[in-house]
Amino acid sequence: MKTKAVFYHAGCPVCVAAEQNVAAALDPARFDVEIVHLGQAKPRIAEAERAGVKSVPALVLGGTAYHINFGADLSVLK
Repeated sequence: MKTKAVFYHAGCPVCVAAEQNVAAALDPARFDVEIVHLGQAKPRIAEAERAGVKSVPALVLGGTAYHINFGADLSVLK
């Protein structure tokens, strides 16, 4: 069974670089990766918060949030 991975970002240069380097590096045989652009999918901000995301870019892997660098606080995206 694959592990669910959700990469949340806001489209900023830091987020795009993280997407290209982190999310793309996950083995598709092991991980089911979903990319969520919170600037375009605002209803999913609450979902990201429930998953423990405080800022983007962030990767939620197996239910644990991992913050990558610091692009934007979620409060800015609301």
